[in-house]
Amino acid sequence: MIPYVAENNLAEFCDVFCEKQVFSIEESRRILLAAKEAGLKIKLHADQLHQTGAAELAAELGATSADHLEKVSEAGIAALAHSGTVAGLLPGSVFFLSSQNYPPARRLIQAGVPVALATDFNPGTCMSQSMPMMLTLAGLFMKMTPAEAIVAATANGAKAVDRGNQLGNLAEGKPADLVIWNVSDYRQIPYHFGVNLVNVVIKNGKIVVQHKVEQFQ
Repeated sequence: MIPYVAENNLAEFCDVFCEKQVFSIEESRRILLAAKEAGLKIKLHADQLHQTGAAELAAELGATSADHLEKVSEAGIAALAHSGTVAGLLPGSVFFLSSQNYPPARRLIQAGVPVALATDFNPGTCMSQSMPMMLTLAGLFMKMTPAEAIVAATANGAKAVDRGNQLGNLAEGKPADLVIWNVSDYRQIPYHFGVNLVNVVIKNGKIVVQHKVEQFQ
């Protein structure tokens, strides 16, 4: 299947759910090596429910991202820090599953691992596509600062899908993709949670969404 998918340009990444009673470390390695040989980039659903060593495998194979990481070991953090693999943290799934095991964002950041935030939007464990809510959860339960969370949701989010050179920040030569918020301070984005604070959305330099909203003070 993997060569067929690659030859027909049906996917860019191969992602493996490495977990107990799903794919083992050795099975994940075989799948991902086959994917790399076929020209696909790789990702790993790593150390979510159990400490399996998946973060170390992601680092070993040069995965673009290792996602979840609720149970990542110190060895896994050290491996990621030397690999360039992005840690994709998904606090929405932890919140919705009523778990207390949030990813160790502070330890990852202090070790020098690039941290990204995403929703994990899916009908099983996180039926939310609200990125502002993820910023709030990152601050409350993973002790990330508002600035760290915003960088994780933008610049590092782009890196997690191998778009760091194209998207994720404001720079000459990159698309003018902007969100203008109805706040007086960026820290209000995660602070004033559960409401839509977006004023204007600009895509490729063109306004695509514009709300008439009352200014919050």
